[in-house]
Amino acid sequence: MDRETLGQRIRALRIRQGVSQAQLAFPELSDSYISLIESDKRVPAPSVIDLLAAKLNCSPTYLVSGVSEDVVDELRVTLDYAEIALQNGAAEEARGRFAEVLANADAVALPDMLHQARWGHALALEAAGELEEAISGLRALTAEASAEADLDHWAKVHVALSRCLRERGDISAGVEVAEEAMRHLIATGADSTDAAVHLGAALLAAFIERGDLVRARHLATQLVERAERLGSPRARIAAYWEAAYVAEIRGEYEDGVALAERALMLAGEDVTAGGGLSDDPRDLARLRIVYAGLLLRARPGEAGRARDLLTRVRGEINASSAGEIDVAWCLTELARAETALGRPEEAVALAEQALELLGDAPRRATAWALTVLGEACARLGHRERAIEILARAATHLEQMESSREAAQTWFDLAELLAETGAPEEPRLDAYRRALTCAGV
Repeated sequence: MDRETLGQRIRALRIRQGVSQAQLAFPELSDSYISLIESDKRVPAPSVIDLLAAKLNCSPTYLVSGVSEDVVDELRVTLDYAEIALQNGAAEEARGRFAEVLANADAVALPDMLHQARWGHALALEAAGELEEAISGLRALTAEASAEADLDHWAKVHVALSRCLRERGDISAGVEVAEEAMRHLIATGADSTDAAVHLGAALLAAFIERGDLVRARHLATQLVERAERLGSPRARIAAYWEAAYVAEIRGEYEDGVALAERALMLAGEDVTAGGGLSDDPRDLARLRIVYAGLLLRARPGEAGRARDLLTRVRGEINASSAGEIDVAWCLTELARAETALGRPEEAVALAEQALELLGDAPRRATAWALTVLGEACARLGHRERAIEILARAATHLEQMESSREAAQTWFDLAELLAETGAPEEPRLDAYRRALTCAGV
């Protein structure tokens, strides 16, 4: 059934209360203006809607949408619970509550609430590991979003879409989304904003995953310079975080540690004593994981410190909006720490937990967990299993365009085959595939 228009609703309420157009208009408006509104030939300003709602003894929300205040309150409570569930890491509960709002016929008449529910639902799907559905929802949101109306939200939607595409293994598509968004910001003169820094960070992550380290390093330098010029803590955190990742990939581990520490300090995190606050618990947990990973690579003698930090993150991550992928990433880095500390049995158990969380879908996180599991198995002397696992990891990475990581994994496999005295042909094949992935 078609809903009443705003004009029809005003007319119906006026007649029901026995008020003429002139009486409704007096003294602020004219009766002719009321007539134009009721015939839908004029759209009243928000201030006029507030005035008419007061005179007609209803809420402005009801006047605009036709939805009763009780229904609006009920939907708002459901959305609030959904947001809390998402922040607390209860992805399935959040998904269900957002879906409840989306299924409510009255939500169509409440565009702001409907958009909030769609955005939250997409994030809940991502947190639950349902990447295909999340990508579908985010594509629709990016098509409708307006940088002119709300630049920060427009950027967040594009960053989320790029992130989900990369996590699915479609790195080229993730690059394309972030690049197109950046081109739009540059064309509109909005490239010196927080939004541009966050989009640049998403693009930088995609470059790294694709193995495009030259462009990644150049962009990282630009991001840090732009963020420091802006002076915004959020922009600086994002820039330092991604620049630390570039440093890690280039083997500049101490530089990476220093950048990650700057990001953590800005986030209110004391990296030596713990504690601190952030209004985005998921991002703070991710930043801590990055920092711990850099410590493992830059300072192997501090593997115990890295393990302690990761153990703390593991305990906290379930109280945030982190989904299976973030938890699996933490478990994988924790397994890497246990391997560095000479505890490969514990590492195997942790890596297997990560893989159980991730399921069968091919993802970058799956390949990382397989790589760490393969190394731990090799340390335990389970060489046949290690060879099989590393081959799976390298194949995953090849399929997902992660050429740099695939090359390293094929090389590690070739070295392991050499150590085991394997026949020459599989060793040479692993070296060849490593060179092919490296573009040699």
